[in-house]
Amino acid sequence: MNFEKTISPLLALPRIPKRLIVLGVDAGLCTLTVWLAYFLRLGEWVPLSEDRVFPAIVSIALALPIFMAFGLYRTIFRFAGATAFLTTTKATLAYGLVYAAWFTALSSPGVPRTVGIIQPILLLLAVGSTRALAAYWLGGAYRHSLNSRRRDNILIYGAGSSGRQLFGAIANSVDMRVVGFLDDDPTLQNRTLNGLTIHSPENLLAIVERLKVNDILLAIPSAPRSRRNAIIEKLRNAQVGVRTLPGLMDLARGDVQASDIRELEIEDLLGRDIVAPDPGRMRQNTWGKVVLVTGAGGSIGSELCRQILNERPKILLLVESSEFALYAIHRSLNRRLADMGGEGELPRLVPLLASVDNRERIGKVMATWRPNTVYHAAAYKHVPIVEHNPIEGIRNNAIGTLVVALAAIAHQVDDFVLISTDKAVRPTNIMGASKRFAEMILQALAARQDGTRFVMVRFGNVLGSSGSVVPLFRQQIRDGGPVTITHEEITRYFMTIPEAAQLVIQAGAMAKGGEVFVLDMGEPVRIMDLARKMIELSGLILRNRENPAGDIEIKYIGLRPGEKLYEELLIGNNPQKTAHPRIMKASEAYSSWEMLAPVIQRMEAAIATGNVEQAREILKHIVPEYDSADGNVDWIDIERQAAAGQDGQSSPASLAS
Repeated sequence: MNFEKTISPLLALPRIPKRLIVLGVDAGLCTLTVWLAYFLRLGEWVPLSEDRVFPAIVSIALALPIFMAFGLYRTIFRFAGATAFLTTTKATLAYGLVYAAWFTALSSPGVPRTVGIIQPILLLLAVGSTRALAAYWLGGAYRHSLNSRRRDNILIYGAGSSGRQLFGAIANSVDMRVVGFLDDDPTLQNRTLNGLTIHSPENLLAIVERLKVNDILLAIPSAPRSRRNAIIEKLRNAQVGVRTLPGLMDLARGDVQASDIRELEIEDLLGRDIVAPDPGRMRQNTWGKVVLVTGAGGSIGSELCRQILNERPKILLLVESSEFALYAIHRSLNRRLADMGGEGELPRLVPLLASVDNRERIGKVMATWRPNTVYHAAAYKHVPIVEHNPIEGIRNNAIGTLVVALAAIAHQVDDFVLISTDKAVRPTNIMGASKRFAEMILQALAARQDGTRFVMVRFGNVLGSSGSVVPLFRQQIRDGGPVTITHEEITRYFMTIPEAAQLVIQAGAMAKGGEVFVLDMGEPVRIMDLARKMIELSGLILRNRENPAGDIEIKYIGLRPGEKLYEELLIGNNPQKTAHPRIMKASEAYSSWEMLAPVIQRMEAAIATGNVEQAREILKHIVPEYDSADGNVDWIDIERQAAAGQDGQSSPASLAS
């Protein structure tokens, strides 16, 4: 203990002083081993003076540069292992060859030839011994320092290669201490791995209590999502935090690092495996072509750009109205481009600031590059925001789609893919109704002409998008709650952003023109159940009437304007299967262009004059399923009516809750 206290200041020294100390020690060892070599050769102790000091000077002059070249002074001694000692041996052998050649093969006056052989052997033993002692003593002091700190006790679920790598990655962590393993394999249970017992998950609660476990780390990256979901369900009642490693493809790029450990995402709880994309369909509308993506900086738009870039288009046009979002996605794609290898010319990226309802700007973009494929992802999608700003929502979502679609026809675009939403089905809000209006515009244009193939792809919430409930819930849990939910029975469909983007590209390749494709989102998720899972898998206890001493409360704040309890993906009930198991085709009615054109003109006039009531009535007329019980909640109209002294209007502050 006293020795560890003595060397603790050494551990705290900066790197350069530590290296200077080691250099001084090695110089001393060079001198000492020369003296010992003389003793072994002559049988008596002799002073290192006159000619006898010369071999010591040569030893220092040779050894230190050679050791530096082999990287001996970059090693952290307290972590030194077999690899470090092998490097030390190689460096000393290289030194020994030069030293022996000098004093044995060539000789030096007054220096016995055998000194040139004996001294390198002694130096190898001396340097190796000092490294071993340093690893033992310094490592012991370091471990004692770690053990004196407050660290979380960790169980690793999975005793396979990933579990072993994870153990090695966090063995010297200042925050975590592994106290055991869990594994479903009966042949591994009750055996030891790295000196720790492999336990059966069936005894989880007793193990957690006995070992005082704080967290469980899932090291099962190759397990199917259904099995991961079953394991996570087992862990919910253990009142410990549950974290996980990345997927198998992430691990393939290198060994597991402690920094790879991440919080559970909702995709870990979906219980549905992703279908691998079809390379042929992914390339059909992208490989070697000019591809344009609107809303390129958004959640779906940016992932579409990443997936398309992987398929090597000739030119990728990034159209975005937000300067910062365009800068961010362009920078991200440029980094990917720098890492792309393979044969052929690399894709060209063109970042373009443009709003989709700007006819002149969109027309110039189309005329300049004449894209082969357009992915129209630009949309205002946050239901409460669009509900309070209806004119801009309709202008961007519906009229913006019309502008881009007409420009695509005029400049002979081959394929046009609209990113739609489940909120377009029997909409109760402006956002959903405006997206259904956009679908109807494309359906009418598809029936009117044969040049551009229009297709709509409809799906629900994507994980990790701006406004997603998962990061909101996680932050609320970190803050100690409450976790806020609009309604106890509210449900939503969820899909990962990469899977959604891949399916959009594949659906576009399957289009013949005019189809509404619907992505299979699996079963809807009850948001209440999601919040409860996230609380329990954070190692906390839900606070409610049955358990008033719990950690986190769930609070219901009421549905927001235009919000639905349940989302749907189909207007009708007759979806058709396609060649892809995750893509269905809907057969839904639409209006002809001749009927739609005058309605569009009236809508554009209402938008130009800012007439919210007229715009809402037109939307209700053209989208008969649109049913909103909230009335007009446009901020500008509310403020004007309040200023005019009208009674019975709610304030913006109350409507925003």
